[in-house]
Amino acid sequence: MKIAFIGLGIMGRPMAGHLKAAGHEITVVERRSLTAEDRAAFAVAPDAKTAAAGAEAVILMVPDTPDVEAVLFGAGGVAEGVKPGSLVIDMSSISPTATKSFAEKIAAKGADYLDAPVSGGEVGAKQATLTIMVGGTEAAFARAKPLFETMGKNITLVGPVGAGQTCKVANQIIVALTIEAVAEALTFASKAGADPAKVRQALMGGLATSRILELHGERMIKRTFAPGFRIRLHQKDLNLALQAGRDLGVALPNTASTQQLFAAVAAAGGADLDHSGLVKALETLAAHKVAEEA
Repeated sequence: MKIAFIGLGIMGRPMAGHLKAAGHEITVVERRSLTAEDRAAFAVAPDAKTAAAGAEAVILMVPDTPDVEAVLFGAGGVAEGVKPGSLVIDMSSISPTATKSFAEKIAAKGADYLDAPVSGGEVGAKQATLTIMVGGTEAAFARAKPLFETMGKNITLVGPVGAGQTCKVANQIIVALTIEAVAEALTFASKAGADPAKVRQALMGGLATSRILELHGERMIKRTFAPGFRIRLHQKDLNLALQAGRDLGVALPNTASTQQLFAAVAAAGGADLDHSGLVKALETLAAHKVAEEA
C-alpha cells in the first residue's frame, strides 16, 4: 500500500520502519529533523497535501490535538490532497471531541477516518508490540488492520470514531496512577531502610506486580529517566482526562493529584524526563531518594 506517514518522533520512526519492512511504500513530509537514514528509507514529499495526494492511506503520529488539526487542515494539509476512498488514520493521542469533528471534515472529502491511539511507548514501537485502540467503522477497521498488525499485537476496535481516543485517555489514567503508586511504594520502602531493588523483586511475585513495577520501578531504582514517554506528554493526556471529566461530571481526584506531581517535576526542569521521573516529586516531599544517582 502507498502510505503517507506524518510524524517521525520517538515512536513514529520505528512504526514507519515496520510498515516499510512489511513492503509498503512510505512517504514522509520534508522536515529539517529528517535523518540521512530517513531520507534513504522513505520518499520525501514537500508537504502533507502532496504526501496525501499520492497515498492510499495517511497515518498521523504527532504530539497533540493542535498538531493533528494543523497537519489535517492547515495550509498544505492532508485535507487539501486526500483522495476519495482513501483512509486517514490518526494514531496520535488527542481529544476525543476534536477527533469526531476532524472525522466529519475528512468524511466530507470522501475518505474514511480512524482514531487509533497506541500504548506501549518507545519499547512497544520498536518491538512492534503496541496496543492499538481504534475508533471507526468496521469496514475502515478491516482495511487498516493489516497495517496495525505490522505495528502492534493487541488491536481492538473499541467503537465508533472517538472511542479509540476515549480508551487511550482511560489507559493514561491507569498508567499515571500506577506510576504514582510504584513511586510512592518505593520511596516509602527505601526511606524505611529496605533495599528498593529487593522490594521490587519481592513485589513482582505478588498481586502488586505490573508492567509498570517491572519497567518503571527499575527506572526509578537505576535512575534511568531518558524518555520513552515524556512527562510533558503525559501531562497533556491527563489534561484531556480532566477536561473530559469536567464535561461529563465525573470526579477524577487521583488523576488530578497525580497531574500535580507531574507538574512539580516539570516545574523543576523535568518536563522531558520519562514519566517514571514522577518519583522525583515524591522524593522531594520525603527528602529522600529511592536510590542514589549512578
